[in-house]
This record gives sequence, structure tokens and C-alpha cells, in this order.
Amino acid sequence: MAQLVNFIAGFLLMLVTGVFFGPWFALTRSLAGFEPAEFIKITRTLSKNLGPTMRFLLPGSILMMTLATFVYEHATQFYLSLPAIALLLISLIITVVVEVPIVKSIEHCTVATLPADWQTRRDRWIRFHVFRTLAALLSFGLWLAIYI
Repeated sequence: MAQLVNFIAGFLLMLVTGVFFGPWFALTRSLAGFEPAEFIKITRTLSKNLGPTMRFLLPGSILMMTLATFVYEHATQFYLSLPAIALLLISLIITVVVEVPIVKSIEHCTVATLPADWQTRRDRWIRFHVFRTLAALLSFGLWLAIYI
């Protein structure tokens, strides 16, 4: 049972980390170069495609990692898992407190109704997405170190 919990926790963490890293690598680094209409469309698409899944995937990953922590046999595994969980919790907090409100403020806009500070919001979203991605990558690295 412990191996199954560990596998599920690691698998979910890999998916979460990939969801953060993939868009950053492929799109977010270039987001400032898009015109307002493209930016709105990208925001809507990412929200529609990722929102429903991540609503369960990210908390589910944290839950499974927490459960896995209680079945480790060695202290090293336990102590590596705690910061891994904390880092993923940071990613969740950034998502809920910063990222989602910015997306929600943009996704229902049109070019005509886009707030005057949309570029500031976009840039804030990008900065926090980088922090969230780094936290998830570090979490994944620590989680992998448990098995080395």
C-alpha cells in the first residue's frame, strides 16, 4: 500500500510540475509580445483548459504527498518530504491568491473593456507564475531525492 501511495503522490506531483513548467517554457516567457486580443484569447484558453483539472490535481497532489509522508520508513525520506510539501503549498497559495484573481479579471474582457492596467496585471501574473513554477520544480526535485 505504501508503494502505491508513493507512486500516486509522485505521479500527481509530476503532472502538476509539468503543467506549470510547460506553459512557462512554451508560452509565458513570450506573453508580453502578444497583442491584447491574443492575450485575452490565451488567458481564456488556459483558464478553460487548466482550471477545472488543476482545481483537483494540485490539492490532490498535496494530499497524496502528505499521506505518503506518513508511510516512509526512514527519517531522511520524512524530512525531504516536508519541504517538498511546503513548496507545493506555496504554489497552491500563489495560484489561489495571485494567479486566479488576475485570470478572472481578464478572461471576460474584450479588447474594448480590457482594464487600463492589463499589462501590469499580465506582468504580475508572469512574475508569480515563475515563482510558482520554481517552487513546484524544487518540490519535485526534493521528492525525487527521497528515492535516491
